[in-house]
Amino acid sequence: MIRSAMLCAALALSSGALAQGTLKIAILGPMAFVQGENHWAGAEMARDEINKAGGVNVGGKRMQIELVRADTNEIQSVPDATNAIERVITRDKADFLIGGFRSEAVIAMQEVAMDYKKLFLGAGAAHSKLGLNVESNYERYKYWFRITPVKDVDLVRTLFAVLGTVGQQIRTDLKTDTPKVAILAEKAVWTEALVAAAQKNLPGMKMEVVGTWQPSATATDVTAELSAIDRAGAHIVFTMLSGPVGISVGRQMGERNMKAVAWGINVEGQKEEFWQATAGKAQYVSTLDTYSEVEMTPKTIPFVRAFKERYKKAPTYNAATYDAIMILKSAIEEARTTDADKLVPAIEKIEHVGTAGTSTFDKRHDLVWAVGKTAGIAVQWQDGKKVPFWPPNIKGMQPFKMPAR
Repeated sequence: MIRSAMLCAALALSSGALAQGTLKIAILGPMAFVQGENHWAGAEMARDEINKAGGVNVGGKRMQIELVRADTNEIQSVPDATNAIERVITRDKADFLIGGFRSEAVIAMQEVAMDYKKLFLGAGAAHSKLGLNVESNYERYKYWFRITPVKDVDLVRTLFAVLGTVGQQIRTDLKTDTPKVAILAEKAVWTEALVAAAQKNLPGMKMEVVGTWQPSATATDVTAELSAIDRAGAHIVFTMLSGPVGISVGRQMGERNMKAVAWGINVEGQKEEFWQATAGKAQYVSTLDTYSEVEMTPKTIPFVRAFKERYKKAPTYNAATYDAIMILKSAIEEARTTDADKLVPAIEKIEHVGTAGTSTFDKRHDLVWAVGKTAGIAVQWQDGKKVPFWPPNIKGMQPFKMPAR
C-alpha cells in the first residue's frame, strides 16, 4: 500500500522539474569505484556540453540538464542499489535514469524503474535477461535500453572474432595449422558460460584446447598454472579475468618470458595503471576494451582527449553515460516531448553516432552487434602503452605483436 502511494505520488509530480525549466537525470552507479566514477564523469561532460550550447530543445522550449548523483553501492549490495533508484525517483523527482553496472543489481533496479514507467538507459550491465524482459513483456519493460556494453553473448562473439585474427597470425608466423590455446579463467560465475563456449567452439575454429585453468580472481601467484601452460606448448592464453589476478598473470607471464601471447578479457589490463602494477612485465598482454585514440567514429578521439584532459586518465566503457545523454537529447528533440511513452519509439528508430561506436537497437532494446560499430576494440600492451589493433579496418589501428621465439 505504501509502495503504491509512493508510485502514484511520483507519477503525479513527474513534471515538477520540467515546470522549472530543467531535465533531471539520475546517474546511478557505484560511486566509490572506478565504474561509478566514469558513469559520473561521462555524464558531466555531456551535461556541460549541452547546457553550454543552450540546453535541450523540448518542442521549442530550451531546458537545461541537471544531474542527480546516486551512489548505488551495487558491487557490494543489491538492496542498496534498489533503494538508490527508488530514492531518486520519489525524493529527487528524477525524470530519467542512466547507469548501472553489476548485472544482479541492474536486474533488480530495472523492476523499480519499470514500476514507475521511467526511461532507464543502462551503461554497464551485460546480462541477457535485461533485454529478454523487453521481448517477453514489452508493455512493462519497454522503458529499458542498453547503451553499453553489448549483451553477454555478443561479448563472446567479439572475443572469438579477435581470437580468430590472432590465430591466423600465429598460423602465418609460426607455420602451424592448429594453434594451441590454453583457457585461463578466474573461478567465478560470470566465466562459466564463456569457458563452456570456448571449449565447445575452438576446435571448430581449427584450434586445439590444451587445457583449462581456473585460479582465484584474487590470486597473487599463478606459477603453477603458467608452468602447466608452458609445458602444454600453448601459443595463446585465452584469458577471462576481472579481478586482481589479471595483474598476476600479466606480470608472471613476463617474468617467465613466455612464448604464448595473452588475449581475452583482462579488466585490470584495461587500466592505464596496469603497466606499473605489473612492474613493466606485461609486454604483449592484450584485452578487450572500449575507448582508445582511434577513429571508431569522428567523435571518439575528441572525446577521449577531452576526458583525459579533464580527469587525467582515460575513460572506461561506463563513461558512455555521455552517449546515453546524447541519445536521450536526440530522442527528446525528435519527439518534441519528454513523455516516456513517446520517447520509446523515437529511441527504437535512432541510429546514433556516439563516442565508442554507432548505436542502433533491436527488439530487445539491445545494441545491434557489428564489428566497427558496437563490438568494441582490442588493445595490446607494447612497451608501456596500450596499442589498439582490432578491428583492423579502423584508422589508427596498429600491428599486433608476438613474443620473440
